[in-house]
Amino acid sequence: MEKVEIKSADFTAFFTAEDIICHSDLKKRNDLFSAILKNLAYNKGIGNVNDAYNAVLEREEGYSTVLSKGLALPHARLSTISELVIGIATSKEGIVFDGDSENPVHVVIMILTPKDKPSLYLQVLSSVSKVLAQEGIIDKLAEFSDNNEMWRFLNRSGLDFPDYICAGDIMNSDFSSLKENATLEQAIDLFVNKNMNDVPVLDADGDLVGIVSTSELLRVCLPDYILWMDDLSPIINFEPFSHILQNESNTWLAEIMSYDFASVDEKDPAIMVAQEITKHKKGQAYVLRDKKLVGVITMQQFLNKILRE
Repeated sequence: MEKVEIKSADFTAFFTAEDIICHSDLKKRNDLFSAILKNLAYNKGIGNVNDAYNAVLEREEGYSTVLSKGLALPHARLSTISELVIGIATSKEGIVFDGDSENPVHVVIMILTPKDKPSLYLQVLSSVSKVLAQEGIIDKLAEFSDNNEMWRFLNRSGLDFPDYICAGDIMNSDFSSLKENATLEQAIDLFVNKNMNDVPVLDADGDLVGIVSTSELLRVCLPDYILWMDDLSPIINFEPFSHILQNESNTWLAEIMSYDFASVDEKDPAIMVAQEITKHKKGQAYVLRDKKLVGVITMQQFLNKILRE
């Protein structure tokens, strides 16, 4: 099981009222970042402010840190700190993130984590996303003019750090799938149009029952004897694929799908994702809730979440 970095801790245990800047009059995102970092340097001793500022900007350029409407969670991993550091700032007028002037950010929660503790940021993200993404909470936070009142509000909000990051915390819930009564033609369309290598196959109840992969498609197209042929000149014009083209619309996925796939429960520790992907030699793991498919985690997404975000 993944090493637990924080055990049953309140969110507010990692910052004080002095680490909150209410109603900043700064207009630009980077100026606000600088103000938060200077405040944290004074209160927490985070090391060189310029280095921390550059690290935050580097992360910001790599991906959007806007978690939900009005809320952003900029982040950096620093070698100069040994514990989680959090700084907060609010703007009544709002700060433009990602060039989106229609949806300005009113609450900025900056998360600084030790470089050698990759799960801390994800623990904060998991905690914050479950409470602060609720309707009206960000507007309420943006109204506070007193940092002590805001800290007390957050202290009562039920923001607790999870003991560990679950598969459900890092999964992508936007995915494509097919029913087991779908055709090979539909699977090929997904391979081509969605750039997918594996398509999950669901039964009528939404339970994951198998996968259809591009490698399985090639296995169907290329009989075993072709793999041992030294001279392919008799079939150089892709003759083996003609059978697929003739029958793709009436070949059912249930006939060709594989039952070998990597899967985890949404509440399983995230480290099990890597274990399952490696064990099954697959490129992704499917996240289940009572056998129903609720998300997908590719190895690329997993590495990005753990090692880069």
